[in-house]
Amino acid sequence: MSSVLTVASSPGFLERLRNAGVEPGDSPDLALNKQLLFFATGLVSITSMLGVAIYWVLGPRFSVTLPYLFQLTLAGNLLLYIYSRNFDFFRFSQLTLFLFAPFAMQWGIGNFITGSGIILWGLLAPFGAILCYGVRESIVWFLAWVLFTALTGAFDFLLADAYATQKLAIPLRTSMVFFALNFIAVATIIYVLLRYSIQEKRKIQERLEEAHRQLLEAQYRSEKLLLNILPAPVAERLKQGEKIIADGFPEATVMFADLVDFTLIASHMSPEQVFGMLNEIFSAFDDLCARFGLEKIKTIGDAYMAAGGLDRAASDQASACADFALAMQALLRHDHRFDSGHLALRIGISTGPVVAGVVGKHKFIYDVWGDKVNLASRLTDEALPGSIYCDAATYEHLAGRYEFAAARRLHLKGLGEVAVYPLMGRKTSSA
Repeated sequence: MSSVLTVASSPGFLERLRNAGVEPGDSPDLALNKQLLFFATGLVSITSMLGVAIYWVLGPRFSVTLPYLFQLTLAGNLLLYIYSRNFDFFRFSQLTLFLFAPFAMQWGIGNFITGSGIILWGLLAPFGAILCYGVRESIVWFLAWVLFTALTGAFDFLLADAYATQKLAIPLRTSMVFFALNFIAVATIIYVLLRYSIQEKRKIQERLEEAHRQLLEAQYRSEKLLLNILPAPVAERLKQGEKIIADGFPEATVMFADLVDFTLIASHMSPEQVFGMLNEIFSAFDDLCARFGLEKIKTIGDAYMAAGGLDRAASDQASACADFALAMQALLRHDHRFDSGHLALRIGISTGPVVAGVVGKHKFIYDVWGDKVNLASRLTDEALPGSIYCDAATYEHLAGRYEFAAARRLHLKGLGEVAVYPLMGRKTSSA
């Protein structure tokens, strides 16, 4: 299996030749460097062959040994690179050919005039070094070109008298034409390479920006998902690397809401209908929960659990839970989406100290523990359909602003006799 994958991921010789030797694992910058040097080699080969052809058309006949060897060396070095995949050697050797070959050709032809300034082609070496190595590394290549140009000028100066007594092998008019052609050809190659480099780097930048945008979108979705599971302060603590999160809250209010006889109602519905109804009801509860500034803890089957006071800035969590409970009851009674099902809620509310934290390592949840959580759950079990049962501590918080029915005494398993206060609603201004 591994050998098959290796063969599939490793391009062959012809494939590498077609792709300028770019490997699947190459970084964008390295791939661009390979393409640029490959492209430059092609441009230099084509233009140099055209130059030789133009010389012959214009009449001069001189040895083409050096240009021919230059072409063969460029092509051979390129094929060696494609075969060996050694880009470092190819980069150095090809730029070296770009640098020294023009000087060797001019020395073979004569001087600056008869060579038509062919040493300008050597500028491709420092310029290629800028693109394929970097700005700092290109300095050495440029200084080498300056040095060889200065030496060539010095030799031509010292041998100027000897040149003057010799009959030029190349007519002056032809030399002038090739001065212009050499300037144009070198400038064109540099321009084309620079333009291609900028275009490709712009494409790379656009791809990076698109990848960054997608990363931000994925991060936003993950953050949103995390905030759907955990309170914002807790999510931030987890992102900061905190391993164990458990906090005590001396005065929190916990509430449970249970759909009455939902199992019986659901027995006459398809699974899709059951899920759709629960999702619609609980989504509406989520909106109310957020509106009253409470924290949804979890859903357990057809029961809904929320709490207030887990944010230390909260000041009246009992009142918020009472308003939330009343709004839930009103929603099921008056919203046309739910009232046709004759649904009712049992709600239990308890106030006091609790502990809240993150439970588990995988598929973790934010949960609340304590005697007050158990009491709220038991009150929900004992509540009549459509009623809201509060414990004594919650009653003390709400008595001045809310109406309650007469207190009841219930015997709750594990808790003994407990006073229960059925919540009726907010007190009117006249009352």
